[in-house]
Amino acid sequence: MASIPLLRLSLHRQPLLKADSGRSTAVRSPPDFPHPLKPTLHISPRPRPRPRPLPPSRPSIIMSYSTVPATERLISVAAYCLPFFNGLQYGRFLLMQYPSLGLVLEPILPVLSFYRSVPYASFVAFFALYLGVVRNPSFSRFVRFNSMQAVVLDVLLVVPLLVNKIFNPGRAGVAFRLMVMAHNAIFVFLVACFLYSLGFCILGKTPYLPFVADAAERQL
Repeated sequence: MASIPLLRLSLHRQPLLKADSGRSTAVRSPPDFPHPLKPTLHISPRPRPRPRPLPPSRPSIIMSYSTVPATERLISVAAYCLPFFNGLQYGRFLLMQYPSLGLVLEPILPVLSFYRSVPYASFVAFFALYLGVVRNPSFSRFVRFNSMQAVVLDVLLVVPLLVNKIFNPGRAGVAFRLMVMAHNAIFVFLVACFLYSLGFCILGKTPYLPFVADAAERQL
């Protein structure tokens, strides 16, 4: 079997002229066959992956915060006083249980007494705030949004009063205890919302009250 490749190589030789004793004889030269131990396929090297182009750099955004004027802050703070004054009645059970908490409200007692001395003060303040501020495009969005939050919060405070009038829990029993617990929770929530909104408005930032901000946003 090893002589078969040599026989094939000898059949395909090309003639060469060789001088021998004054005459030329035809001698075939071996063809250019590849080496039997070398591979005959030429494997091209893999192309190097092209570097991916870098994404375009995003322009840096510089946010500028405009300072809220002091008059707009004052109007926003005054707007949150409406639900706070109307919701103080929910804290009567908590103030009776802890009389020392009434000392915190002493600085605002003159303003509160004047507010309650005016007949229909809550209705007048409600419509004045809604029609004069919220629906007035001359005010900025900061003032209108805070005023709308105060209006929505004041409307939500009416719901527990309607529930008490419908079911009439009385002055004793389980229903009365549930009413006391509900009033205390509402009062704590109201005070927390008032202090939170007061601090943010003084700093010139927009407060977002839970369960209130979404409803106020839809009305603007």
